[in-house]
Amino acid sequence: MNKTLLPLIGLSAAASLLMGCGGTSPMVKERVAKSETAVQQATATVGNSESGAVELQRAKDNLQTAQAELKSKDEKNAERFAQKAQLNAELAIARSQSASARKAADEVLASVETLRREAARPQ
Repeated sequence: MNKTLLPLIGLSAAASLLMGCGGTSPMVKERVAKSETAVQQATATVGNSESGAVELQRAKDNLQTAQAELKSKDEKNAERFAQKAQLNAELAIARSQSASARKAADEVLASVETLRREAARPQ
C-alpha cells in the first residue's frame, strides 16, 4: 500500500471513531442553532398574521423535533429536521411579506382609481 495513503486511512478511522464516541458534531449543533434563529425571525415577521402561519407552525414543529433528535444523538435526523425547520421558516417569511406587498399594491391601486375618478369629474 502507498506510504502516503496509510496515514490518511489511519487518521480517517480515528476521526470516525472519535465522532462515534465523542458526542454531537459541532456542525449539527450549529445547524440546529441557525434553524432556531430562522424560526425566531419568522415568528417576528409573521406575528399574528394568517399569511405564513401554517409554515411557521411547521417550522416550529420541525425545530422541536430537531432539538429532540440532537439530544438523542441522532445527528442525521437532527440535521434533516433542522433543515426542514429553516426552509419552513423562510417560506413563512416569504408568504408573510408577499401578503404585505399584495395589500400595499391593492391600496396603491385603490388610490390611483380614486384619483382617476376625481380627475374625470367635471369641474
